[in-house]
Amino acid sequence: MSACDTCIVRNRAICAGLEHPEITALSVMGRRRTVSAGEPLIWEDDDSLLVANVIEGVLKLTTSTADGREQIVGVAYPSDFIGRPFGQTSAASVVALTDARVCVFARNDFDRFAREHPELEHKLLERTLAELDRTRAWMMLLGRKSAPEKIATFLLDMSERLADNGCVHQPGAQSGPARQFTLPFSRQQVADLLGLTIETVSRQFTKLKADGVVALPGRRDVEILNRGALMALAG
Repeated sequence: MSACDTCIVRNRAICAGLEHPEITALSVMGRRRTVSAGEPLIWEDDDSLLVANVIEGVLKLTTSTADGREQIVGVAYPSDFIGRPFGQTSAASVVALTDARVCVFARNDFDRFAREHPELEHKLLERTLAELDRTRAWMMLLGRKSAPEKIATFLLDMSERLADNGCVHQPGAQSGPARQFTLPFSRQQVADLLGLTIETVSRQFTKLKADGVVALPGRRDVEILNRGALMALAG
């Protein structure tokens, strides 16, 4: 049995549409790798040597200015695809926010395999377009939304993206957004991600807790108590 046959994100990753012989060939090309929290996997502006599927954990995509200021430009969750296929250099650094496991492929080998399998190229296109839609939505958030709207939108997005990551769902629900989850971000990282100050982020979390919209049982733990109110606040 190949590693792909036992992969926990097999039905959600870009390789989901491949037949068994193709999966077997892809499994031979890939290798599992564990990445510790804070460890880089890809460096910005380096040669694009690898691509990967995220199996477990959360990683951040960042770009930096010449003087070292960092901006988080994306977050990768289980079943997400990271790296730059068909490209010569990496557009962003990829660093683990939590301990993570990834399935890594040499970029040249993956490019060749994708060209030979249109189903995989189609999945890559779908993922690219979905990422473009998320980027446009994020531009709206950063450019037009107020601090309360940003925090509410962020928490709703986290509850959606972390729903399949072993989080606690609403009682009686079979699927859907997570009610309770642990943020992979520090307060400072949330501030950087949303274009706010850490003080503003802390005030907004405190207000949401005081209003009974969320509970904060731990420093990074969030429980959504009133999803309707949070959605209304997010606009």
